[in-house]
Amino acid sequence: MYADVKNQLAQELAQIEADGLTKTERQITTPQSAHIATTSGQALNFCANNYLGLADHPDVVGAARQALDEWGFGMASVRFICGTQTQHRDLERAIADFTGMEDSILFPSCFDANGGIFEVICGPEDAIISDQLNHASIIDGVRLSKARRFRYANRDMDDLRDQLEAARDGGARRVLVVTDGAFSMDGYLAPLEEICDLAEEFGAMVMVDDSHATGFIGEGGRGSHEACGVIDRIDIMTGTLGKALGGGSGGYVAAHSEIVDLLKQRARPYLFSNAVAPSVVAGSLKALEIARDSDEPRARLRRNAELFRTLMTEAGFELLPGEHPIVPVMFPGEDGARRASQVADAMLERGVYVIAFSYPVVPKGKARIRVQLSASHSEEDVRACVDAFVAARDEIG
Repeated sequence: MYADVKNQLAQELAQIEADGLTKTERQITTPQSAHIATTSGQALNFCANNYLGLADHPDVVGAARQALDEWGFGMASVRFICGTQTQHRDLERAIADFTGMEDSILFPSCFDANGGIFEVICGPEDAIISDQLNHASIIDGVRLSKARRFRYANRDMDDLRDQLEAARDGGARRVLVVTDGAFSMDGYLAPLEEICDLAEEFGAMVMVDDSHATGFIGEGGRGSHEACGVIDRIDIMTGTLGKALGGGSGGYVAAHSEIVDLLKQRARPYLFSNAVAPSVVAGSLKALEIARDSDEPRARLRRNAELFRTLMTEAGFELLPGEHPIVPVMFPGEDGARRASQVADAMLERGVYVIAFSYPVVPKGKARIRVQLSASHSEEDVRACVDAFVAARDEIG
């Protein structure tokens, strides 16, 4: 039986390769950092979500190492059986305090957090209105619910109003507007103040996935809702421990206490998955402490992003506008995916590690290299990255 399936899968893989869309996994032989080594040699790393440079921070690593001795390697249990240590609740309270929410609940990943929340709080009589560029985990989570689904064009408030009116006219009991706080492929922030205004006008709740904002966006690094001045107007925040907050595994929902309590009773990824590992919890607690108390890394991250954008613009590259440390370098057109991939390969040969993105991760004709700046990059690192872009472009044509 598998012989036929094998041939079908082989043909599908061959077509992906022919389209220039094959995604390869380069192996890193060092800890995650701004300077890494791969099996191809030494490289400057400009494609990690390590925004504050905490993935290899000695205090974070030390906290995780100490936790191995104090708390053990794994929990071997889900939370409600015997998988909750006191440090799990310590981290949940710290996340709630940092995000300005009443409580929070840990999940194995933010993908699981987004996969578990919608079917718990929204049923067939409810409506979910989602930004069209929301993360795949939100899309999948919404599909798992039985709620009526509406979608609005990315950051388009006129369209959001239309969808809110449609949900209201359809007699929805609850309406939930959900958006990324920062859109990971574009680096744009959601217009949260306008979203909250519309939600309040129509009596809807607001949920924000802040995975690409928590720890470094906003004056105190609390996230996109801080940057937009709406901390006290958001009902649900989801986020990850796998990016700015140390880069480990794990995600969370931070929300009103009743929502968190109900998730503990009914969220399937929470009820049927092992608790986050003790060393990850301890390291994340330390990373959150550093993020909360350290303004200089955030300032350095902003300077790096500004410098990169300035130099790349002067060099004639097409960038998506913004201030986020996600900086998409665009390669539009039918052959954009091929050119972006070739430039990325040529840059690695010059010691700069970046990744090209193309369909289906981004729309057809909008291929890009997504550069991600870190507080651990020096000015010399940033200039070296731009120089590699220029040299690779000149080589590829």
